[in-house]
Amino acid sequence: PGCLTPGSGPCRNLLDMDTFSKSDPVVVLFVQGSGDSEWKEFGRTEVIDNTLNPDFVRKFVLDYYFEEKQNLRFDPPESHSTVLGVQDFLGQAFVALGEVIGSQRGRLERPLTGVPGKQCGTILLLAEELSNCRDIVTMQLCANKLDKKDFFGKSDPFLVFYRSNEDGTFTICHKTEVVKNTLNPVWQPFTIPVRALCNGDYDRTVKIDVYDWDRDGSHDFIGEFATSYRELSRAQSQFTVYEVLNPRKKCKKKKYVNSGTVTLLSFSVESEFTFVDYIRGGTQLNFTVAIDFTASNGECSRCGGRPRWRGRGTGADGRRAAGLPSQPTSLHYASPYQLSAYALALKAVGEVIQDYDSDKLFPAYGFGAKVPPDGKISHQFPLNNNVDNPSCAGIEGVLESYLQSLRTVQLYGPTNFAPVINQVAGTAAQVTDGSQYHVLLIITDGVISDMLQTKEAIVTASALPMSIIIVGVGPAEFEAMEELDGDEVRVSSRGRYAERDIVQFVPFRDYVDDSGNQVLSMARLAKDVLAEIPEQLLSYMKTHDIKPRRADP
Repeated sequence: PGCLTPGSGPCRNLLDMDTFSKSDPVVVLFVQGSGDSEWKEFGRTEVIDNTLNPDFVRKFVLDYYFEEKQNLRFDPPESHSTVLGVQDFLGQAFVALGEVIGSQRGRLERPLTGVPGKQCGTILLLAEELSNCRDIVTMQLCANKLDKKDFFGKSDPFLVFYRSNEDGTFTICHKTEVVKNTLNPVWQPFTIPVRALCNGDYDRTVKIDVYDWDRDGSHDFIGEFATSYRELSRAQSQFTVYEVLNPRKKCKKKKYVNSGTVTLLSFSVESEFTFVDYIRGGTQLNFTVAIDFTASNGECSRCGGRPRWRGRGTGADGRRAAGLPSQPTSLHYASPYQLSAYALALKAVGEVIQDYDSDKLFPAYGFGAKVPPDGKISHQFPLNNNVDNPSCAGIEGVLESYLQSLRTVQLYGPTNFAPVINQVAGTAAQVTDGSQYHVLLIITDGVISDMLQTKEAIVTASALPMSIIIVGVGPAEFEAMEELDGDEVRVSSRGRYAERDIVQFVPFRDYVDDSGNQVLSMARLAKDVLAEIPEQLLSYMKTHDIKPRRADP
């Protein structure tokens, strides 16, 4: 998240609604919550009398989240009444905040529409980042006498930082590395943007959980403590010690004191370039899609995870080929009333990221299928069947090509990620000056066949301007995907470690809303898989000492 100030004007060539003078316009901004259909008034500009070409001064200060689709509506009514609906309607403009940020120099001009048969004029939207979003913090912590959680050894502690949200919930914003077999760990210094830690609000609660790492992912909770940016910043002149408390132990044991202490050893602040600096400087995000067409997609959570195969033959990875996508037992099955999990994930992520791609052309591939005309197995076939130009026009174009491929290819196997990762990495390697950054979305059932080659591909790609998002569909356990994510242990191959963490994995099933609110569920999915992209882009730029290009005046 960051802070943006979208200027609301100017407007040009507005409708003239007054008889004896020109209109007296005002712009009203409405916002639409993520996954919500309701528009709420956010604020208004000043009124400018007697003009059809107003230049507004008052600005709207909004929190900006790259990972969310933040829809805005601008209504410039004629202001002879303060009650909207009583005023003369001059038209309106709809835009996503990401479109303004992603446009050249943060300037986006949109036509006003809504009055049948009339040209309503235009509105020019300007975006600039507030300066307090530029600070980054470097801090180091240690702990003393933490609770022992492992039977045969001491604990393997790590810290998880959470930023508090306006609605009282918490969002994870940082994890430290794991320090093995100690109750007195000293963690490495780390950096985190102030906007990620507290969203620019110095008094907002920062919650820190202490865990004991377990290989199977079921990490043991040691305890927690809370602080704020303002409190942490005092450590610039003195050590700050926090008691780690476990609420359950505190309730059960009368003599319970704490589960150890955490000490803030150092804390320093400096300004740094932000994600918005690079986007405004012209960095383009290039979005590529890769979809799993292997036979294991015949499994379906509606069948309790038991495969029900149709067709004959055995796939190259030992599985029966191939569960027909037209059958409800397939993970690719789309009913007349609902898209498949694959299509939903593609749409959710793509509709956010497309705002940062100027040409809206997205290369889209499938892997693990037998493709016509000769039925050969392919791990990297273009969904639009055009080898020379695999790009599809917009997210709708990708969806259309995906559905067409389901009707023409045979689901087969094995499930190989490396070929498509290497394909995108090869493209990313052609331009490494910071003007292009690539995001690869892989949607899969998680039954991977080339783990070693995929790790090698990720380690190589980590030095290039690219990130990888993996969405796991279906009932699998996804241990391999968690390993590729590399949050706890950096991905390595043949003694080489990934230069940066470039993989983010989420299981689709975690976002299936029991209430049936599909729009809200998919907004949450997009938010979580895209949340790390800005920091991953910044880590590439910083590692390679690339500064944002100065926007033209």
